[in-house]
Amino acid sequence: MLNHYETVFITTPVLSEVQIKEAVEKFKNTITENGGSIEHEEAWGLRKLAYPIQKKTTGFYHLLQFEAEGSLVDKLETVYRRDERVIRFLTFRLDKYAYEYALKRRSKNEKKEEK
Repeated sequence: MLNHYETVFITTPVLSEVQIKEAVEKFKNTITENGGSIEHEEAWGLRKLAYPIQKKTTGFYHLLQFEAEGSLVDKLETVYRRDERVIRFLTFRLDKYAYEYALKRRSKNEKKEEK
């Protein structure tokens, strides 16, 4: 059975725009090559971290929402751990209420962008 997931990862702030895009593409490919499908993506940009991680105080945040089987999450998180560009990540399964909320939030954001 396919579940809905949301993953947020933070990449190191020293990356160029091209390097960030490469990292994002790599993680998206990991999802799609393992039978998942990407439903939504948001780049939140450079943000201050709540506390220093590896002596860094900022990082580039990126969110991916995808649908996949549970086994894919382990593969994706292994890819995160092996990639030195990623300083933190969090992946969680969305229950039906969280998924409905995510869809509402997404449509609200899309309406804002249209204005």
